[in-house]
Amino acid sequence: MTPQQYCLQKTRESGSSFTLSFAFLPKAKREAMTALYAFCREVDDVVDECTDYQIAQTKLGWWKQEVERLFHATPQHPVTKALEPVIKTYGLQESHFIEIIDGMQMDTQYNRYADFEQLGLYCYRVASVVGLLSAQIFGYKNPATLQYAHDLGMAFQLTNIIRDVGEDARRGRIYIPLDELERDSVTEQQLLNSEATPQTQALLLKQIARAELFYDKALQQLPPEDRKAQLPGLMMAAIYRTLLQEIKQDPNLVLNHKIALPPFRKLTLALGAWFKSRRS
Repeated sequence: MTPQQYCLQKTRESGSSFTLSFAFLPKAKREAMTALYAFCREVDDVVDECTDYQIAQTKLGWWKQEVERLFHATPQHPVTKALEPVIKTYGLQESHFIEIIDGMQMDTQYNRYADFEQLGLYCYRVASVVGLLSAQIFGYKNPATLQYAHDLGMAFQLTNIIRDVGEDARRGRIYIPLDELERDSVTEQQLLNSEATPQTQALLLKQIARAELFYDKALQQLPPEDRKAQLPGLMMAAIYRTLLQEIKQDPNLVLNHKIALPPFRKLTLALGAWFKSRRS
């Protein structure tokens, strides 16, 4: 199995909606995004699969060393071997890969976030940085596109947090800032017990409003000359924002159910974004 085949298998196993948008890329960029996504899956799996803090830290430490080898020596892992030509072709930065791992380390250190400042750092590391790397691979002419990529990454991660509130709570994790729980008179135990109340609904609606604000900011900042190049992100924005609208109809459902869009609807939304980009 070649490094690229390994990455392709890794992305397919994830079942993520993001891989749908890769199909619309030219072969070289599709392979580059597949390698980047496989890297994100590898380091994320460390957190998901390791219940022992020390083992997780050791594995993430190994990945930091592997990133250093990727940029300065000879990488060992199939994913980093696949990334080696990618970082050179698209000028990707070592610091961004380290930031992603730092975000995963936050998941081993915290299962609560005191306020949005702390949560925002986590979202930046695990999502906005990936958005910045993706924007470089997709290509851009206007530097304002990087701010779009940053804010769209924030919107995606906040959507994930809202969608997974119940699932995360059952794992003992709360990603909604604790000071916001207190302001809306929601206790940690209510979330952990998946108790649906008017207060939890109000809290979740505020989280949705914040995510919507980041979608609005991102899309307003994307320069017209870069819309076609950034099409994969726009496809995912169409899918994720529609998911958010579905959740908004009855936010308390996420406490006990994982809301998802059917595959055909995702494809329809992606194609809609594609046709819109052809007309612009």
